[in-house]
Amino acid sequence: CRPCRGLWMTDWITQLIESMGYAGIALLMFLENLFPPLPSEVIMPMSGFVAGKGKLNIVGVLLAGGLGTVCGALFWYGIARWLGEARLKRWADRHGRWITLSPTDIERLDGWFDRHNRWAVPAGHLVPGIRTLISIPAGIFEMRLASFVLLTALGAGAWTTLLGIAGFVLGARFDEVDRYLGPASTGIMIAITVWYVYRVATFRHGK
Repeated sequence: CRPCRGLWMTDWITQLIESMGYAGIALLMFLENLFPPLPSEVIMPMSGFVAGKGKLNIVGVLLAGGLGTVCGALFWYGIARWLGEARLKRWADRHGRWITLSPTDIERLDGWFDRHNRWAVPAGHLVPGIRTLISIPAGIFEMRLASFVLLTALGAGAWTTLLGIAGFVLGARFDEVDRYLGPASTGIMIAITVWYVYRVATFRHGK
């Protein structure tokens, strides 16, 4: 159940933050980008709460959270950059249904991403479920590394600052953040899953 899951996860996150400090926050936010079910909506408010008790500095908390997020994004960017557009098109030509893209779709996405990546990358880090995914087209379509890092830092910095400050200000009531953001995150993830299933079911190669 959600309350039980939240309890053990909050305890584990708290222990890691209090034992490892800033390094623990950076590690948790790095892992959150690799495994989206690990929620930043708990990690950063909890970190802000610990800072509010005087055990950590809030500026250090925000910097650690942002650094961990950028490193996690770079992990997926690197893999996607290695995969490359040519390999993705070959895969789409043979197994396009499972990525719901044809080679033509990929070319259209490339053009769209080239035109809009300046807002798509930072904005993507403000949307649950998209934070991890936005690094993949950035790598596949060979967005410049310096631009990717800068725009990711802007988006990640805004998100981690919002959550960290919320935990710092709310104190022991930091769980109120997850009370509101948790259902929203779950709803977005469900919507993404439904959209994917629909795309797979209705996919037509070469469309």
